[in-house]
Amino acid sequence: MACVRSIGSLTSVNHSQRNVPRSGTRKNPNFALLIRRIGIVLSSCSVLPIKSSSFTGSPVSLPRAQPSSRTALRPMKPVSITMMVKPALQFIQGTDEMTIPDVKLTRSRDGSNGMALFSFDQPSVFDSSGEVGEITGLYMIDEEGVIQSTDVNARFVNGKPEGIVAKHIMRSPKEWDRFMRFMERYSDQNGLQFVKKQ
Repeated sequence: MACVRSIGSLTSVNHSQRNVPRSGTRKNPNFALLIRRIGIVLSSCSVLPIKSSSFTGSPVSLPRAQPSSRTALRPMKPVSITMMVKPALQFIQGTDEMTIPDVKLTRSRDGSNGMALFSFDQPSVFDSSGEVGEITGLYMIDEEGVIQSTDVNARFVNGKPEGIVAKHIMRSPKEWDRFMRFMERYSDQNGLQFVKKQ
């Protein structure tokens, strides 16, 4: 607790160490802080008598600042947020292909590479390609990102487009695993089943 005593308005006050009262038998280490021309003497837990002043003020006790009642904030753990994206196939970015393809998978014996062959009969992109743009590839989109294949060919009968064949080549086990995760999500979404060749 700090004590404050007002001594009025002073023009000059001389204050030395010998004027500071002793606490017990040892010298008080907390010297009074004198602010000239304001007339306030601050002392730690004592009121210092000023001999040159006729003003006898009374001590004022200042309460200690209370510690904040707010609890300390704990650092937040990072939270991973997974955006749920509906798995989709697109020939034109931003336009989902509504026709469900027939998909054939082949893989090398050592598992180092593989290929997926997509066959679309009468794909819906033929109805909208004139309005939204040209076919630029096959885009396989899911919550992990986009897999792209540019090996896309249209199949024509009597000069009219009848279907699209797209080929996606996987050159490592990592690419194969990524493709299979996409196919699992796409199959669950569209009711496809995997049939192993006899």
